[in-house]
Amino acid sequence: MPDRVEKRLSRLRKQGCISCLRNGRHGIEKESLRVTGEGRIALSPHPNSLGAALTHPYITTDYSEALLEFVTPPFADVSETLAHLQDLHSFTARVLARQEEMLWATSMPCAIGGDEGIPIAEYGRSNGGWMRHVYRRGLAYRYGRAMQVISGVHYNFSLPQRFWQLFANSDDAGVLRNHRDIYYFGLIRNFQRSGWLIPFLFGASPAVCKSFLQGRSSHFEEFDDHTLFEPWGTALRMSDIGYKNKNQAGLGIPYSDLESYTRSLERATRTPDPEYERVGTKDNGQWRQLNCNLLQIENEYYSFIRPKQNARPGERPVTALRERGVEYIEVRALDVSAFDPLGVDESQLRFVEAFLIYCLLQESPPLSEEEEREIDVNQQRVACRGRQPGLELLRDGQAVRLSEWTREILDGMIGVCELLDANHGQGRYQAALKAQQDKLANPDLTPSARMLREMREHGEGFFDYAHRLSRQAMEHHLAQPLSREREAELTRLAEESLAAQARREAEDDVDFETYVRRYFETA
Repeated sequence: MPDRVEKRLSRLRKQGCISCLRNGRHGIEKESLRVTGEGRIALSPHPNSLGAALTHPYITTDYSEALLEFVTPPFADVSETLAHLQDLHSFTARVLARQEEMLWATSMPCAIGGDEGIPIAEYGRSNGGWMRHVYRRGLAYRYGRAMQVISGVHYNFSLPQRFWQLFANSDDAGVLRNHRDIYYFGLIRNFQRSGWLIPFLFGASPAVCKSFLQGRSSHFEEFDDHTLFEPWGTALRMSDIGYKNKNQAGLGIPYSDLESYTRSLERATRTPDPEYERVGTKDNGQWRQLNCNLLQIENEYYSFIRPKQNARPGERPVTALRERGVEYIEVRALDVSAFDPLGVDESQLRFVEAFLIYCLLQESPPLSEEEEREIDVNQQRVACRGRQPGLELLRDGQAVRLSEWTREILDGMIGVCELLDANHGQGRYQAALKAQQDKLANPDLTPSARMLREMREHGEGFFDYAHRLSRQAMEHHLAQPLSREREAELTRLAEESLAAQARREAEDDVDFETYVRRYFETA
């Protein structure tokens, strides 16, 4: 274990900080494509029985009208988070069953018949709802629609106030905020350095339908007539065909501190891009995108980890961060696991929590340009070749075997998992760590290897394999008990969200162009 991690763990134990980890917060945002019984992207509108995607607190849509997003509140224990997520899935499954639809069980989408077969999400006639829709139109022009319907699991994590009070040795609000901002950004830098570990251990997208590439050439091998794959791949979702997109390669958003980060993001939303200027903001009076800048809004920046602060209505994310600091960390590197009906399981989340705390406790110097290049190379190598025997990554200008670096990290996490188990883990954190140590010893245990093995065993290409697992997941969700009280609550929330959307539409008092201009004047 690195000396700094050991020293900080020792200090936390001496300060009685074991119990202070008890009230951390864990939330999930999980995306799932809504598909027909035949496994095609659903073209039907977002079901009214699920409420209004614009205003429902838990059930919304992401890029597409067919791309559902389930959002849990933050809970003190991941088991509570997953229980809430299961209720959302069970409720949704009952609604979808009535219209002969289901949820797609993998990150990579089902068979795609071109961009026009992917409906952009609709959010009603209010200015806020229309802004969401126009933003998504812009994404289509910039990146294509297919990339936008890749699904993922986002894990939101924050450490409790008591932890920061002991860690900073202060109760002063200003000191605590400064401490949180500094150390959360240190966590983010360290996660970038070694976050390739997540797709290596949990990546579940080593194959894709040929239709996803829509005729584009690729370096992938042919699995069968309809499937492309990487033999040693882990997470093609995180590769250059997914969210590691060349369009944003030159943005250079720094993670040195909160001010530099927010200033750079804001600059990107104000700097015109010649390619996007050729697209234009409007065509014959019809909106194409919100603006022609490098980023339309801050959330367009694709990063597999983000500092977050809950924004107030009409407030920009950079403004929320500047005014109130980092509230929590959003990890966006997790594939949807086809082997778990919810797309993620408790052991996985406990491991990620321990890994984030490990990243927080490590020394975290600023990232150099050379190190940022190494990070990009490592992420791409692991996404496409992570299980390749003897694979080497780059660290400090030197080649290092992935297996050696992984072992170093897992060994360094032992003390963190022991601390978490001594607090409230009941051995579950050490068990989660042991499961990943087993994967290091035998990479065939990783989800990506298991997926390719089962595809071969069943004689199935990616589509047939994912379709079968999607049906199984649907059966699971329908079989899960949903109490009358919970079902009534979710039904009530759906109805209230529809009413809330109608109120927003009725309350608008300016035209859309004025609304957009005022929004961008707020930072």
